Amino acid sequence: MRNSNLLIDYQCPQCGAPAVLEETDHLFTCEYCKVKSYLLSRVYRYVLPHKADGGKRLYYVPYWRFKGLLFSCTPNGIKDRIVDVSTRGVHIAKLPPSLGLRSQTLKIRFLTPDTEGRFLQPEVTYQEMLQGIRDRYASSLPGPLFHQEFIGETLSIVYAPYYMEDRIYDAVLNRPLQAALSEDTDLNARPGGRPTWQLQFVPAQCPECGWDLEGQRDSFALNCRNCHSVWHAGKKKFMKVGFGTLPRGDGAEVTYLPFWRIGTDVSGIPLKTEADLVRLANLPKVVMPPMEENPFHFWAPAFKVRPRDFLTFSLRTTLTQPRHDLEPKLPGGTLYPVTLPVDEAMESLKLNLASFMKPPRKLYPRLPDIKISPRDLRLVYIPFNRRGQELTHPEFRLRINKTLLSYGRLI
Repeated sequence: MRNSNLLIDYQCPQCGAPAVLEETDHLFTCEYCKVKSYLLSRVYRYVLPHKADGGKRLYYVPYWRFKGLLFSCTPNGIKDRIVDVSTRGVHIAKLPPSLGLRSQTLKIRFLTPDTEGRFLQPEVTYQEMLQGIRDRYASSLPGPLFHQEFIGETLSIVYAPYYMEDRIYDAVLNRPLQAALSEDTDLNARPGGRPTWQLQFVPAQCPECGWDLEGQRDSFALNCRNCHSVWHAGKKKFMKVGFGTLPRGDGAEVTYLPFWRIGTDVSGIPLKTEADLVRLANLPKVVMPPMEENPFHFWAPAFKVRPRDFLTFSLRTTLTQPRHDLEPKLPGGTLYPVTLPVDEAMESLKLNLASFMKPPRKLYPRLPDIKISPRDLRLVYIPFNRRGQELTHPEFRLRINKTLLSYGRLI
């Protein structure tokens, strides 16, 4: 997979030194002052560069930029695809419908309140944009669709600059659009004004002990090895996350992959215990009395990976229902970053259910009426044996190539 991440010009909030970020970056370490900052905003807003003369009045038109995984439950099973699109955020048909490749080939910058120009308000809502993506791909799927979900999305608004003379000019290329000005293309008539959005960031320090938090550039959760705590980015600050580590085997080099373990309340289908799982998934197991008491948990990778691998990892860990005692300390060695936030993992629960419920032709039509409410969650680091380019976990019958893991971080 090619790297389609946006490149963003940035300045260190501590010393003002220049830097270049990718759109998936959250943790920033300044090369000059060495201060770590964490970017809290989840829907970034960017501005494309322009070539217009200094005297031109610029109008910035919003475009939604979406990248993620789309899963669809159909009569023929769960279909998946990787989605990477941009779409116009205003109802002006004579403007380009998308950004094309320009957002991926130009260095853009974060929107700031002092950016000169008139910024049009988005007229297409987030939900309308998502529905447009669903409609675009639905025609190629066998109906009916019992459930559809986006997982692991990267969402942003990119503002493209235009100016007006006898017609609208694309200020990125400094070229006119084909259509002459008309009443419906008058950018002055559209709601808009000066930008108010501002990037939010906090120091990457442990809220409990003040130690430097550890993570990688695209991490959604950061670790403190001083007080052994894990912190997930909230809207305005870090939130503490319950976590644990599965014990490792002897003699093998390991990499710890993060998973979300989620306890739920499920209505519309019996799924409270391990015994319910055995019956619903028609597993080749004898239901023993303890299984009627063991609570059921959904499991999901806390890292981005290809769609089919995401379903496989969710399915195998959920069917296994690990019962090991969790160690309440961060393990030594290599920790793979948490690149899938917990709210995305929660959105995957019905897909996880659909992957093991049997018989699917009888149960899939019931999916719209099934409600799954998260009750408790925990981040669990699971040791995978490392041999060459492969990571394996024999008990869960899972294996993945390190290169495929790297590809997942580009989704």
